[in-house]
Amino acid sequence: MPGEDEQVEELKRRQLAQERAEREALEDADSAAEARTHERRADKARYLREKLAERERADRDAADDR
Repeated sequence: MPGEDEQVEELKRRQLAQERAEREALEDADSAAEARTHERRADKARYLREKLAERERADRDAADDR
């Protein structure tokens, strides 16, 4: 479904942008606690982006099996 593919791509782009922003903020962190927060947020954004990619592959594989 083209609309869903576009939505997934947009979500992946947002998660990539979020990860990059958090990695930049990590470099500018003033404390260890702030750095850990930014690192966790960046890791979460990467994780979500990877899960979106997995879902996309699974949907594609399911469509191929039909």
